[in-house]
Amino acid sequence: MEKLITVDNIRFKDRSLVPIWEKVRSGERIGMKDGARLFETEDFAAVGRMADHVKSNRSGDKVFFVINRHINPTNVCALSCSFCDFAKKKGDPDAYEMSNEEILDLIDDETTEVHIVGGHHPDWPFERYEGIVKAIHERFPEKQIKAFTASEIDYFSRRWKVPPEEALARFKAAGLRSMPGGGAEVFSDRVQEQLRFSGKAGAERWLEIHRIAHRMGIRSNATILYGHIETYDERARHLMMLRELQDETEGFLAFIPLEYQVGDTRVVTRHATPFDDLKMIAAARLMLDNFPHIKAYWVMIHEETAAVALNFGADDMDGTIGRERIAHAAKAKSPAGMARDRIVRLIRDAGRTPVERDALYNELRVYN
Repeated sequence: MEKLITVDNIRFKDRSLVPIWEKVRSGERIGMKDGARLFETEDFAAVGRMADHVKSNRSGDKVFFVINRHINPTNVCALSCSFCDFAKKKGDPDAYEMSNEEILDLIDDETTEVHIVGGHHPDWPFERYEGIVKAIHERFPEKQIKAFTASEIDYFSRRWKVPPEEALARFKAAGLRSMPGGGAEVFSDRVQEQLRFSGKAGAERWLEIHRIAHRMGIRSNATILYGHIETYDERARHLMMLRELQDETEGFLAFIPLEYQVGDTRVVTRHATPFDDLKMIAAARLMLDNFPHIKAYWVMIHEETAAVALNFGADDMDGTIGRERIAHAAKAKSPAGMARDRIVRLIRDAGRTPVERDALYNELRVYN
C-alpha cells in the first residue's frame, strides 16, 4: 500500500494531487490536465478537502438557497435530443402547453425567484414567450424572473428571426432579471453528434449568447450535463471554456453540475455515483476560480449527496423549486419540491450557516 502524505492538514493517498494542491494554496490557477486528474483520481476525499478550502476562503461557512418556483411552460419541442425524457411532440399523450393564467397560479407570495425553461415549441411565436415574462412581471413586479436558456434564445433567433440582442432586450424590458445556465450540455462536438442534439446551440453559440447577455447587464448561470458518454478531458475542457468567458465578462453568478438522469433514454445504464457527483462539484470549485458560487443541485443528485457536497466545495443548494418537470420526467427520485425548513435543516446538519438569498445573491436572511 502506498504511504499517505500529509500537506497542510490534507492527507493524500494520490501523490499526483500534491502539485495541484500546491498551486491551489498559492493562488496559482490549475490547468486542464490538472482538472482531468481531479476527475480521474480515486482520492476523492483529498479533492474534496482542497475544494472545501477554496469554498471556505470565498464564502466562509455560508450556504445559500432561494425560495423559487421552476416553471416549464411547455414540453412540446422541435428537437429530438437522445438524452431528454422531458420533450414531447405535438399530439403525444403527455404533451402539454400552459396558459399564462396557469403559470401565474403557480407563483405565490413567498416566491422570490421565478425560473422559466421549457421546450422549443415549433409554433409558439416569440411574442408568446415575451408575453409570459410580461404577465408575470405585471402581476408580481417584485419577483425576480430568471428565464430562457441560451439554447432557447438561439432557437428564437433561428425560428422567428429575432436576433439574441433583440430577444434579450425585449425580455429585459418585459421584466427579465437573469438567465439560467441550461442547454450547455457538454462543450464537445463529439458528444453533440453522438447524442443527437445538433439542432441545439453548440459551444461557441452558447458562449456567445451569454457574452451578449453579460454585456447587456443580464447576469446568468452556467451548467454541464455529466455522467453519460463524456470523457474527463471533455469535462475539464468545458470548465476551462466557461472560465475563459468569465475572465472576459464577469457575468456568471453560479455553476451548476447537472447529473444525467437515466430515465427511459438510457444513454448509459446507471446514474453517476455519489463519489462522481462530489468530484464533479469539487473539481468545478477548484477550476472555476472566478465563479462566485457552485451549486449542489439536490433535484438531480438527491438531498443526501447535496448535503455532503456542502463540504466538497458547494456553497448553494438552489432552492425550494416547487413543481419541477424536466428532471422528474427522467424519473429523478428527489421530491418535486422542498420546504424552506427542510433546506435549512440540511444545511445546518452539514455544519454550515443557511442564508436565504434572491436570484442575484443579495442576502435576505441569515439563519443563525
